[in-house]
Amino acid sequence: MEVERRRRRRRIGERDCSCACTTMSSSYLCPLAFSLLFLLLSCCDEMIGASASNYTTLRLARIQRHLERINKPAAKTIQSPDGDIIDCVPRHKQPALDHPLLSDHKIQRVAPQRPKFKVERAPRNYSASDAPRRAWQAWHHAGHCPRGTVPIRRSSVDDVLRAKSLFHFGKKQMRVPLARKVDAPDVVSGNGHEHAIAYTANNQEVYGAKATMNVWDPSVQAENEFSLSQIWILSGSFDGADLNSIEAGWQVSPELYGDSRPRLFTYWTSDAYRATGCYNLLCAGFIQTNNRIAIGAAISPVSSPGSSQYDITILVWKDPKLGNWWMSFGESMLVGYWPAELFTHLSDRATMVEWGGEVVNMRPNGEHTSTQMGSGRFAGSGFGKASYFRNLEVVDADNSLVSAQAITTLAENTKCYDIRSFSNADWGTYFYFGGPGNNPQCP
Repeated sequence: MEVERRRRRRRIGERDCSCACTTMSSSYLCPLAFSLLFLLLSCCDEMIGASASNYTTLRLARIQRHLERINKPAAKTIQSPDGDIIDCVPRHKQPALDHPLLSDHKIQRVAPQRPKFKVERAPRNYSASDAPRRAWQAWHHAGHCPRGTVPIRRSSVDDVLRAKSLFHFGKKQMRVPLARKVDAPDVVSGNGHEHAIAYTANNQEVYGAKATMNVWDPSVQAENEFSLSQIWILSGSFDGADLNSIEAGWQVSPELYGDSRPRLFTYWTSDAYRATGCYNLLCAGFIQTNNRIAIGAAISPVSSPGSSQYDITILVWKDPKLGNWWMSFGESMLVGYWPAELFTHLSDRATMVEWGGEVVNMRPNGEHTSTQMGSGRFAGSGFGKASYFRNLEVVDADNSLVSAQAITTLAENTKCYDIRSFSNADWGTYFYFGGPGNNPQCP
């Protein structure tokens, strides 16, 4: 009898959960409804999981259905030498357009007006031996996507299984605010996140940011930790649920990608990482327009200590005409954009920009993680050894690039990771940052 009662309760739970999910799916009227739907789906997953064997079968079925939604049919498939599968998906069939807020969105085909520097730049007097070189992507060695398609890294069942759940797949953990020291969301957050960043003053009117960063392959100790270098474009309240954030850079994340290669990545959220947004193209949102850059694909080659330095340049700015937030890679290659419809505060402007590094410290074995930030060297190591951001610039209300002058730097624990900022005619405003994590001074 007890077994039968459990079965009956499970059937009722599944029916009620299915009803709730079905009802919610017809009310995609605002980001809040979108957030609640994901929470309901998580609830459904737990209720269905009453039976271990059924749970496994149903979970795999749900994963397969999710992968069918995000792995769109390809016009061409490329097997990258690093193991990735790159699908060349017709531009008008990419995952972004599945977002309910974009049901009537027309892909922007006219290139946005690119911001230009207000004053003539000083010459960059690199010698042949120390000039940084441009990093590229490994999959280019195996082929290219035809025009009219966009390259998308294919997700697998194993990718999803490494996440806590299907709901958490491709998402950052929700931040837990601590005592406020500065108005910077990632700096005042818990969950073991540590930073070495430079940031602009709060409430400054900003319409974009640009920087060049060198790429490394830092060691990550635990699978659920990561190390990254990125730009944050921010607006909203840093201690509430309405933070809007656009992020881009490179990261090493074994949990997300299944390896330790540095990869180009993007992220967005309109509700402080609670439910909206995701990494790369793992949910609907970011619209890609370029057929040569695969977001989430490995970057190659990378910098070596005391040897060649390879860097990438990223610019994110708001199109002054249509309001979409565009991203370019290198000096001139448009990658795609975040539609204005996705955001609340960022539909107007940003109020803060951050540049720098972040790691997750889960304290494996009860000690500070040995996950490296940047190159794994402290800022004092300088060029060729430490990680850097150079030519920090912001976009003003006139759609012009200006050097970021009034910046503040911060690192929570300088014995583990640190940062030092400078300025000169060649690199403008720049800084070195990073560190090894666990060491005799960082227990």
